[in-house]
Amino acid sequence: MLQRIQTIYLLIAAGVSAGLIYVFELWITSDDLKVFAADINYVFAGFLTSAFFSIVTIFRYKNRKSQFMLGRLNIILNFFLLGFFVYQSLNISGETAVSEKGIGMFLPIVSIVFLALANKAIKKDEDLVKSVDRLR
Repeated sequence: MLQRIQTIYLLIAAGVSAGLIYVFELWITSDDLKVFAADINYVFAGFLTSAFFSIVTIFRYKNRKSQFMLGRLNIILNFFLLGFFVYQSLNISGETAVSEKGIGMFLPIVSIVFLALANKAIKKDEDLVKSVDRLR
């Protein structure tokens, strides 16, 4: 059932995690050097893992429970990324290393929103199937 709305949500979440990390910078250093997610290996790995989970979740449509579980794991991973960015922005003080925070720090929030919408749609499908099974 690839034609469901959760597929659209998961594709958008994968696009945010894999594509927009090259467009929006995380921060700008005091030397006017833009730092992207691809410049920091573990952040880059986190975003690519999130995109991979989103793509795998799309193709697990026959097993909605594992699809829902992968969506939750992906949300947790994005919360870890968001927590790292909050820690990074609060830990680095003033003009020492970071001159300006970029919008790329908020990409995990966008991804979390679309993953939550996908999980809501998956749960709705699961409830629909259970209600039909009760009528048999």
